[in-house]
Amino acid sequence: MTQEPLRKDEERQQLVPSVWRTTITEIVQAFSRGDFGINQGIAGVHPISPEQAARMSQNVEAYGARLAGLPEETWRTSVCQWMQGHWDVLVDLYDEVHGAIDLVLHLRVSEDGNMYKIEVRSLHVP
Repeated sequence: MTQEPLRKDEERQQLVPSVWRTTITEIVQAFSRGDFGINQGIAGVHPISPEQAARMSQNVEAYGARLAGLPEETWRTSVCQWMQGHWDVLVDLYDEVHGAIDLVLHLRVSEDGNMYKIEVRSLHVP
């Protein structure tokens, strides 16, 4: 796996930095188990409200997908961009049967000292 560096570039999108990939994978694994509220908690990830969890679950159901874990190819197409104080991140999602699908996970990542905090913003078809 190629190590992708972290940059603060307001002009260009970049691939998702390697430093966030494990946490993002854990988020998607929780969603693939139907845990849209991330009830077990994931270090560095903001809590998800019951209302937001329900919306995301409904979006997946309406799309007709069975979310799968993130394969390595996710990191070739998922992107982020620095937005004056945080990164907006779009992660391409996969279905257990069909592979790549149109649903994306929208995250906001911010710095907290020498750590990163991830806020799940939405799961939708852009």
